[in-house]
Amino acid sequence: MAETKDLLFELGCEELPPSTLKTLRDHLLSAICSGLEEAKLGFTRTHSFATPRRLAVWIEELETTQEDIHVEKRGPAIAAAYDAEGNPSKAALGFARGCGASFDDLGTLKTDKGEWLSYKKLEKGQSAKALIPSIIEKALTRLPIAKRMRWGHSNDAFVRPVHSVLLLLGDEVINTQFFAVNASNTSFGHRFHAPGPITIEEASQYNDKLANAHVIASFEDRKALIEQQAIQAANAVNGQAHIEPSLLDEITALVEYPVAVTGSFDDHFLALPKEVLITTMQINQKYFPILDENGELLPYFITISNIDSNNPSSVSHGNERVIRPRLSDAEFFWQQDMKKTLAERISSLDNVIFQQKLGSIGEKTRRVEKLSIQLADQLGRDTALASRAALLSKTDLVTDMVGEFASLQGVIGRYYAKENGEPDEVAEALQEQYWPKQSGGVLPTSKTGQLLALTDKLDTVVGIFSVGLLPTGDKDPFALRRASLGILRIIIEGQLEFDLKELISLSCAQFSHTFDANKTKELVLNFMLDRLKGYCLSNHYSPEQFVSVASVDCTRPVDFMNRIRAVKDFSKLDEAMSLTEANKRIQNLLKKAPDNVSALFDASRLVDQQEIYLYQQLQLIETQTQPLIEQQQYIEALKVLSKLKTPIDDFFEHVFIMAEDEQLKHSRLALLNKIHSNFIKIADISIC
Repeated sequence: MAETKDLLFELGCEELPPSTLKTLRDHLLSAICSGLEEAKLGFTRTHSFATPRRLAVWIEELETTQEDIHVEKRGPAIAAAYDAEGNPSKAALGFARGCGASFDDLGTLKTDKGEWLSYKKLEKGQSAKALIPSIIEKALTRLPIAKRMRWGHSNDAFVRPVHSVLLLLGDEVINTQFFAVNASNTSFGHRFHAPGPITIEEASQYNDKLANAHVIASFEDRKALIEQQAIQAANAVNGQAHIEPSLLDEITALVEYPVAVTGSFDDHFLALPKEVLITTMQINQKYFPILDENGELLPYFITISNIDSNNPSSVSHGNERVIRPRLSDAEFFWQQDMKKTLAERISSLDNVIFQQKLGSIGEKTRRVEKLSIQLADQLGRDTALASRAALLSKTDLVTDMVGEFASLQGVIGRYYAKENGEPDEVAEALQEQYWPKQSGGVLPTSKTGQLLALTDKLDTVVGIFSVGLLPTGDKDPFALRRASLGILRIIIEGQLEFDLKELISLSCAQFSHTFDANKTKELVLNFMLDRLKGYCLSNHYSPEQFVSVASVDCTRPVDFMNRIRAVKDFSKLDEAMSLTEANKRIQNLLKKAPDNVSALFDASRLVDQQEIYLYQQLQLIETQTQPLIEQQQYIEALKVLSKLKTPIDDFFEHVFIMAEDEQLKHSRLALLNKIHSNFIKIADISIC
């Protein structure tokens, strides 16, 4: 059994960017493991660590040497290995030299295809100690760092200056350098509580020794501790900590030794929208807000300090002094914004550019208004509310509050609309226009909010496509993929009977700039259908089921989903397999039929009992399926069509379709075409 030792690698740096700390940790571990696997060095378990000042990897039970490998190289054929005098040929001698051997060291390799010279040798495996430096070096160069920096007199570059390197295999330091820093068995503790060196004799000591030096090295352990402390601190003031996952991750990446400290602010600030206060605390100060049992904001907050202070009240007071002017600024913005209504800000939108070729936000608003009125009229909804919501939809963008807190667009619009006495439906729509904000996010719930979210997103997608700024690869600066998926979800999950082709055409008609409307319509439709495919696959439909419906040119999302559900349910029927194969066979036969084969059908030409019976059954079934299809009861229609299984099977078994009589052959092909046409009124099941 191979000898194993633990590998420990730590890179000590200046403060690493909190937004990429987890990514750097995960990629470093992955790249090192990949390098070890490529080198055929086995190991059992892995651990990764990340704090603001270090990245570390612990590999347990790493094999200390590669296995020896028996290598056999094949040379020239025996027939070419000797000259006419029986001496080794140039080819044979060259092969021996290439192997680092003499001709006498060569052997022969016999196979079914002949006999060749060969050379066998045992390649001794290299030691892990010799391989590890290059594996780590390669891993470091592959880290996803957008911009590397240099420091000192070295040309080495990394995300932040590197000050220490720890590299142990078992209890032995691997003698190497990274970033011009010699590897050692030394780490360093907390910058203030334990700044001195810490000797690590073996990997298993790493976590505990750093913990004793006020460093919680594990990101997950530190995160869990912060969450626990925040919950306890909130409970102490009879509240609940409001912990956003992204903020929790960011704070975890900012501290090595978390200590929760509670602070407070003046009650009168609670008159401001709670979203403003929460955003101020979270974005500007990295504080956790505290809510009561009803979800209302309490005048407290929790900050996570990176030191265990002897005087925590001093830390608390310092944080209170910092947040007070922030909240005062927010209060000032609110008071200033209240001097003008949202309606009075509409004209200001003409001074804000939406996109250079598409004009201002004001122009976008007017396009969205016209489209909203048209769609509201189609659905029998209140066109006045739709118009008002669209006109006010972007007015909060020119308020001081949104100018300071951009993430609150829509939210602030809702508050200001209510303050201005606008209808509740309009106020809610101003916030809901941005929903869903991410995949799987909450959808608009109000009728006017649904329409505004739909038309705003549609205007953006069509407009950006019309000026040729299509998403490429992973670049989507206008978030058109998210907007398109949002449109589809609003239509499908809101059961809105819209046709994508019609929606895209209506939106195109709102633009006044010169562009190729037909090309834009085609591009946008295909883009939307790609998003629809992703939506279907994420809801556990197969690619074949999607294509079976898409192939019948169904562009009404609600209808599309009804059809694909029917196809999925149909696939579970006993008759499904046989009818699917029958439809494939029918399609292949129809490739040999004239284009106008349907017009060539003559029932009087049918002579065999099986084809006459099949035609009679088809006529009967058509009368039953047509009303079901019109009512989008597709699975019921497919169940009725499935009754054709036996007549179709009998037809194929007893009837020779490609008869010599042209009229008879065409009538039989036309009969098959009628069957196929009835199925593709729903979907092309031959694809499933």
